[in-house]
Amino acid sequence: MKREKAVSLSFTFLTVMLLAIPAVASGQSVWVLKQSTLTYHVTHPLHEVAGLSHAARGKGECQAGVCNFLIAVPVKSFASGDTNRDLHMLQIVRGAQFPMVVVRGQMPEAELKSATIHADFQIQFSGQTAQFKQVLFHVADHGNQIRLTGTIPATLTDFKIPAPELLFVPIKNEIPVMVDMTWEEQK
Repeated sequence: MKREKAVSLSFTFLTVMLLAIPAVASGQSVWVLKQSTLTYHVTHPLHEVAGLSHAARGKGECQAGVCNFLIAVPVKSFASGDTNRDLHMLQIVRGAQFPMVVVRGQMPEAELKSATIHADFQIQFSGQTAQFKQVLFHVADHGNQIRLTGTIPATLTDFKIPAPELLFVPIKNEIPVMVDMTWEEQK
């Protein structure tokens, strides 16, 4: 119970910190993550699994032509439809010790209004940090909102996670994460 409260408090603290980023200043824009669907995929010769989360929170600041984003999602918020598998996933990725996935990214502000974005970012997950360069996202512009979709080419080895096994056969190293996010510009 104490761990759940600590995780809840750390997520609440991070959310408050995200919202406490200074408001719009001259020549600066602020974006808030309004809706998200993050889906990881795991492949084993016998089956494929997808884990889904809608719990990401995020904020971005653009200044001098560069946007910096911070996104956080609780590891325990990913659900595959099998609670036993989800609990095993939490154990494998050390979710009790490292309860949040944190993404910090940067991109040119001009790309927010283009059809595609090539983002550089780092992901902190399972006690490790992995760098991703020039990851392609598609952009749908809806006025003061944009929808970003794309796939992060993550692997187990990026985060030094041992491959779980089923019937003594490990899952594949690739764990791509499909991203579907709606961001809203704050005026």
